[in-house]
Amino acid sequence: MKYKGYTGHFVYDEDADIFHGKIIGIRDVITFQGRSLDELKTALHDSIDDYLEMCKKHGKMPDKPFSGKFSLRIPPELHEQVASAAMGTQESLNTWITEAIKTALPLYNS
Repeated sequence: MKYKGYTGHFVYDEDADIFHGKIIGIRDVITFQGRSLDELKTALHDSIDDYLEMCKKHGKMPDKPFSGKFSLRIPPELHEQVASAAMGTQESLNTWITEAIKTALPLYNS
């Protein structure tokens, strides 16, 4: 579920007969819950609106989901291989890795 650029991930708790959700891709914690999908969607919207209002009230910049930056630790040998592959295609390291991830995602989503 998405709202105002934020993505909510939710699971169903069979024992409690309720959906529990959390906004992913940010450091702050925003949760929501509901007994139906309509209730869950409303709760998602309310939680994000409340979060944005709280940030505004306190003069805090709200976390932005998925900035496009992440830190990655890989073995030095692999780093060298990737850098060589990128140079061989005359692409930047970022471009080469981005293309490799785009190529791998359909395999994961199959």
